[in-house]
Amino acid sequence: MGVTGPIRVVVAKPGLDGHDRGAKVIARALRDAGMEVIYTGLHQTPEQIVDTAIQEDADAIGLSILSGAHMTLFAKVLELLREHDAEDIKVFGGGIIPDADIPPLKEQGVAEIFTPGATTTAIVDWVRKNVRPVAA
Repeated sequence: MGVTGPIRVVVAKPGLDGHDRGAKVIARALRDAGMEVIYTGLHQTPEQIVDTAIQEDADAIGLSILSGAHMTLFAKVLELLREHDAEDIKVFGGGIIPDADIPPLKEQGVAEIFTPGATTTAIVDWVRKNVRPVAA
């Protein structure tokens, strides 16, 4: 028995970064593409993000990080998902992330990283193909 209904994505801004325009653009693009989006707002802790994703039965978490704390914050979200037996929730992200940091993030379990210049179409297409693709 497969999961039905639209793909559910939590879009979150972890840490102290106060710039959320990109996260809101992505949230709207995903919503306009037929997905259910839960935007958590600014200054969320990894614990709040993972709790929201579990409570909302999310298929994915999209993290937007511009503060430079991506290595720490992504790692903590992934750790908490493992602790809650919720590793089926895919984590993807974007923001100001140096190219050199992308391979280590993917090795930790981040499914995809979108850097500045990524189009909303590319992000929507990636989510459709990689997050519960049978729903697409």
